[in-house]
Amino acid sequence: MRKRIYWVLPDHESALRTMHELLLARLGERQIHFMAREGTSMQGLHAANVLQTSDLVSAAQNGGMAGSAMGAALGVVAAFELAGFVSAPAVLVVAMAAIGAVMGAWLASMIGSSVPSRRLQRFEAAMDAGAYLLMVDVPRTRVTEIELLLERTHPEAHFEGMEPNVPAFP
Repeated sequence: MRKRIYWVLPDHESALRTMHELLLARLGERQIHFMAREGTSMQGLHAANVLQTSDLVSAAQNGGMAGSAMGAALGVVAAFELAGFVSAPAVLVVAMAAIGAVMGAWLASMIGSSVPSRRLQRFEAAMDAGAYLLMVDVPRTRVTEIELLLERTHPEAHFEGMEPNVPAFP
């Protein structure tokens, strides 16, 4: 299990040095994500992708649950309407719930991919002022070590908190 820690760095040079230090501390590039205002140079940095910068994952989860509930409800209605024609109404309900979950997740994720992440809204002012946001996915056992490393080597950076659980796929 990993925790995501957030740091705000004042400029590109500081962000680049931080990236190199984290790589030397044996964190993989896939665990280091940088974000800045649009048009800012990200040369040499591992830029955050749509999974880190949008509400895609949360939207897909919510859409899957809502779609599943709607599909199950439609499956119940269809089972009653087709009572004489369907030999296994429970299978119809489960199939409709599964189809609803897939469709709901797909449709909601298309919308969620274009919505900025609510978790990152608190950093918008700093990024608009030219700062870089660093998101590092750290194994629980190394959180303190990485925080101390960044505090020691980057007094210009500001620790901005952490998320308790990071999904495995984003």
